[in-house]
Amino acid sequence: MLSYFSDHQSEIWQLLWSHAKLSVIPVIIGLAIALPLGWIAARYKWVYPPLISIAGLLYTIPSLVLFVTMPGILGTRILDVVNVVVALTVYAIALLVRVVADGLASVPFEAKQAATAMGYKPLGRFFAVELPLAVPVIAAGVRVATVSNVSLVAVATFIGTQQLGTLFDEGLNAAPGQQTSILLIGIILAVLLALVLDFAIQFGTRALTPWRRAVAKP
Repeated sequence: MLSYFSDHQSEIWQLLWSHAKLSVIPVIIGLAIALPLGWIAARYKWVYPPLISIAGLLYTIPSLVLFVTMPGILGTRILDVVNVVVALTVYAIALLVRVVADGLASVPFEAKQAATAMGYKPLGRFFAVELPLAVPVIAAGVRVATVSNVSLVAVATFIGTQQLGTLFDEGLNAAPGQQTSILLIGIILAVLLALVLDFAIQFGTRALTPWRRAVAKP
């Protein structure tokens, strides 16, 4: 395994970088879209059931089916990376809309009242009070979406996208002596990538919620 890694370092690092981008970018775009949708669902209770139901249905679509149908919907080529980004963004939105709505709904009513009494307008109150207080709940959903994307990206190998899933394909088609080494490199790097991204989100959450550490201190 070490010998194969040493001989193919450049290719493997490139696949890892591509996998990381395809895992993270859709979550960022999905979160940007889920925030206003989640806010609407939290603010207008009648919107919550249909919006969450639609999001749940979107997540039940098999990833390979979504990857294959994207070119027809977007008018792109079958090998275009945009197909993967858009498909994974759909999954991210499906996961995050409910998380954002529930996170904003969990903000204490007293905190909203206090912010309003201090002169905050609805938009200012959202960014200064509601969203920061909802960060822990939203971040938990972002962690799930990101780690889920790390595994889903590998499926894109079937439509020709180059990432760590490429190593699984190469491993299965390699000579018997190299199969295990190539597959192990792909598995280990995918797991490490998921752990690193999860840790980064946890670190970011702690940085964005310093008051939680202050409350935790005796």
